Amino acid sequence: MDARIRELIASTKDFEQKAHALLAVHESASQSRVVVLDQTYGSLGALNLKQDDLMKQALRCIEAGLYRAAHVMAWAAFMDFLEEKYQSDGLLKLRAARTAWKGKNIEEMREYVNEYQLVEASQVLGLSTKNEVKALLGLLNKRNECAHPSNYYPQLNDTLGYMSEILQRIKTLQPKSI
Repeated sequence: MDARIRELIASTKDFEQKAHALLAVHESASQSRVVVLDQTYGSLGALNLKQDDLMKQALRCIEAGLYRAAHVMAWAAFMDFLEEKYQSDGLLKLRAARTAWKGKNIEEMREYVNEYQLVEASQVLGLSTKNEVKALLGLLNKRNECAHPSNYYPQLNDTLGYMSEILQRIKTLQPKSI
Protein backbone atom coordinates (compact mmCIF):
# COMPACT_ATOMS: atom_id res chain seq x y z
CA MET A 1 0.00 0.00 0.00
CA ASP A 2 1.26 3.43 -0.89
CA ALA A 3 2.44 5.59 2.03
CA ARG A 4 0.01 8.35 1.03
CA ILE A 5 -2.94 5.97 1.21
CA ARG A 6 -1.88 4.77 4.66
CA GLU A 7 -1.54 8.38 5.76
CA LEU A 8 -5.00 9.19 4.40
CA ILE A 9 -6.55 6.19 6.22
CA ALA A 10 -4.86 7.17 9.48
CA SER A 11 -5.98 10.77 9.03
CA THR A 12 -9.56 9.66 8.35
CA LYS A 13 -9.64 7.47 11.47
CA ASP A 14 -8.21 10.32 13.54
CA PHE A 15 -10.87 12.68 12.16
CA GLU A 16 -13.66 10.21 12.92
CA GLN A 17 -12.44 9.73 16.49
CA LYS A 18 -12.20 13.49 17.06
CA ALA A 19 -15.61 14.07 15.49
CA HIS A 20 -17.24 11.49 17.76
CA ALA A 21 -15.58 13.03 20.81
CA LEU A 22 -16.83 16.48 19.81
CA LEU A 23 -20.35 15.36 18.86
CA ALA A 24 -20.78 13.17 21.94
CA VAL A 25 -21.49 16.23 24.09
CA HIS A 26 -24.50 17.17 21.95
CA GLU A 27 -27.94 15.82 22.75
CA SER A 28 -28.89 14.97 19.18
CA ALA A 29 -25.66 13.19 18.26
CA SER A 30 -26.70 9.85 19.71
CA GLN A 31 -24.42 7.75 17.49
CA SER A 32 -21.37 9.63 18.74
CA ARG A 33 -22.56 9.30 22.31
CA VAL A 34 -22.89 5.54 21.89
CA VAL A 35 -19.38 5.41 20.47
CA VAL A 36 -18.09 7.07 23.65
CA LEU A 37 -20.06 4.55 25.75
CA ASP A 38 -18.61 1.77 23.61
CA GLN A 39 -15.13 3.06 24.47
CA THR A 40 -16.04 2.90 28.18
CA TYR A 41 -17.22 -0.66 27.64
CA GLY A 42 -13.94 -1.45 25.93
CA SER A 43 -12.02 -0.32 29.01
CA LEU A 44 -13.50 -3.12 31.11
CA GLY A 45 -11.53 -6.22 31.85
CA ALA A 46 -12.53 -9.37 30.04
CA LEU A 47 -16.15 -10.46 30.23
CA ASN A 48 -17.21 -13.93 29.27
CA LEU A 49 -18.70 -14.47 25.80
CA LYS A 50 -22.30 -14.34 27.01
CA GLN A 51 -21.79 -11.10 28.96
CA ASP A 52 -19.92 -9.55 26.05
CA ASP A 53 -22.71 -10.48 23.66
CA LEU A 54 -25.40 -9.11 25.98
CA MET A 55 -23.56 -5.81 26.37
CA LYS A 56 -23.07 -5.51 22.63
CA GLN A 57 -26.77 -6.19 22.13
CA ALA A 58 -27.57 -3.42 24.64
CA LEU A 59 -25.36 -1.02 22.68
CA ARG A 60 -27.07 -2.00 19.42
CA CYS A 61 -30.45 -1.40 21.08
CA ILE A 62 -29.35 2.13 21.98
CA GLU A 63 -28.20 2.76 18.43
CA ALA A 64 -31.63 1.62 17.21
CA GLY A 65 -33.49 3.77 19.75
CA LEU A 66 -34.77 0.73 21.68
CA TYR A 67 -34.04 2.15 25.10
CA ARG A 68 -36.20 -0.17 27.21
CA ALA A 69 -34.62 -3.19 25.54
CA ALA A 70 -31.15 -1.74 26.17
CA HIS A 71 -31.90 -1.58 29.91
CA VAL A 72 -33.02 -5.21 29.91
CA MET A 73 -29.98 -6.45 27.99
CA ALA A 74 -27.51 -4.50 30.13
CA TRP A 75 -29.07 -5.85 33.32
CA ALA A 76 -28.95 -9.40 31.95
CA ALA A 77 -25.21 -8.96 31.34
CA PHE A 78 -24.73 -7.66 34.88
CA MET A 79 -26.65 -10.57 36.42
CA ASP A 80 -24.65 -13.10 34.43
CA PHE A 81 -21.48 -11.39 35.68
CA LEU A 82 -22.69 -11.48 39.32
CA GLU A 83 -23.76 -15.11 39.06
CA GLU A 84 -20.36 -15.99 37.65
CA LYS A 85 -18.80 -14.40 40.75
CA TYR A 86 -21.02 -16.59 42.94
CA GLN A 87 -19.95 -19.68 41.01
CA SER A 88 -16.24 -18.90 41.32
CA ASP A 89 -15.99 -21.12 44.41
CA GLY A 90 -18.55 -23.68 43.24
CA LEU A 91 -21.35 -21.81 45.09
CA LEU A 92 -19.90 -22.92 48.46
CA LYS A 93 -20.08 -19.53 50.20
CA LEU A 94 -23.45 -18.69 48.68
CA ARG A 95 -24.91 -22.01 49.87
CA ALA A 96 -23.39 -21.48 53.34
CA ALA A 97 -24.94 -18.00 53.53
CA ARG A 98 -28.30 -19.03 52.09
CA THR A 99 -28.91 -22.62 53.22
CA ALA A 100 -32.59 -22.62 52.24
CA TRP A 101 -31.94 -21.79 48.58
CA LYS A 102 -32.66 -24.66 46.22
CA GLY A 103 -30.81 -25.67 43.07
CA LYS A 104 -27.80 -27.77 42.21
CA ASN A 105 -26.24 -24.98 40.14
CA ILE A 106 -26.83 -21.31 39.40
CA GLU A 107 -29.14 -22.12 36.47
CA GLU A 108 -31.44 -24.15 38.72
CA MET A 109 -31.11 -21.61 41.52
CA ARG A 110 -32.48 -18.91 39.19
CA GLU A 111 -35.74 -20.88 39.10
CA TYR A 112 -36.22 -20.50 42.86
CA VAL A 113 -34.38 -17.32 43.80
CA ASN A 114 -35.30 -13.94 42.38
CA GLU A 115 -32.80 -11.34 41.24
CA TYR A 116 -33.52 -9.10 44.21
CA GLN A 117 -32.36 -11.83 46.57
CA LEU A 118 -29.32 -12.61 44.43
CA VAL A 119 -28.27 -8.96 44.52
CA GLU A 120 -28.79 -8.78 48.30
CA ALA A 121 -26.54 -11.82 48.73
CA SER A 122 -23.64 -9.83 47.30
CA GLN A 123 -23.42 -7.90 50.57
CA VAL A 124 -23.41 -11.05 52.69
CA LEU A 125 -20.61 -12.48 50.55
CA GLY A 126 -18.52 -9.31 50.84
CA LEU A 127 -18.81 -8.26 47.20
CA SER A 128 -20.90 -5.16 47.87
CA THR A 129 -21.55 -2.67 50.65
CA LYS A 130 -25.02 -1.84 51.89
CA ASN A 131 -25.07 1.33 49.78
CA GLU A 132 -23.86 -0.51 46.70
CA VAL A 133 -26.65 -3.07 47.13
CA LYS A 134 -29.20 -0.24 47.34
CA ALA A 135 -27.82 1.22 44.11
CA LEU A 136 -27.94 -2.19 42.41
CA LEU A 137 -31.53 -2.69 43.53
CA GLY A 138 -32.34 0.70 42.02
CA LEU A 139 -30.88 -0.49 38.73
CA LEU A 140 -32.96 -3.67 39.02
CA ASN A 141 -36.06 -1.56 39.57
CA LYS A 142 -35.32 0.45 36.42
CA ARG A 143 -34.85 -2.79 34.51
CA ASN A 144 -38.16 -4.08 35.83
CA GLU A 145 -39.92 -0.91 34.66
CA CYS A 146 -38.48 -1.50 31.20
CA ALA A 147 -39.15 -5.24 31.07
CA HIS A 148 -42.78 -5.08 32.21
CA PRO A 149 -45.69 -2.89 31.17
CA SER A 150 -45.24 0.52 32.77
CA ASN A 151 -45.39 4.22 32.03
CA TYR A 152 -41.60 4.48 32.12
CA TYR A 153 -40.13 5.31 28.73
CA PRO A 154 -36.43 6.07 29.11
CA GLN A 155 -34.82 8.42 26.65
CA LEU A 156 -31.29 8.44 25.30
CA ASN A 157 -29.77 10.19 28.32
CA ASP A 158 -31.52 7.85 30.76
CA THR A 159 -30.29 4.82 28.87
CA LEU A 160 -26.73 6.05 28.47
CA GLY A 161 -26.64 6.78 32.20
CA TYR A 162 -28.01 3.34 33.01
CA MET A 163 -25.48 1.61 30.77
CA SER A 164 -22.66 3.70 32.19
CA GLU A 165 -23.63 2.78 35.74
CA ILE A 166 -23.94 -0.93 34.91
CA LEU A 167 -20.47 -0.85 33.35
CA GLN A 168 -19.06 0.97 36.37
CA ARG A 169 -20.62 -1.56 38.78
CA ILE A 170 -19.05 -4.42 36.82
CA LYS A 171 -15.70 -2.64 36.82
CA THR A 172 -15.93 -2.22 40.60
CA LEU A 173 -16.79 -5.90 41.15
CA GLN A 174 -14.26 -7.37 38.72
CA PRO A 175 -11.24 -7.44 41.05
CA LYS A 176 -13.25 -8.73 44.02
CA SER A 177 -13.50 -12.36 44.91
CA ILE A 178 -15.74 -14.30 47.24
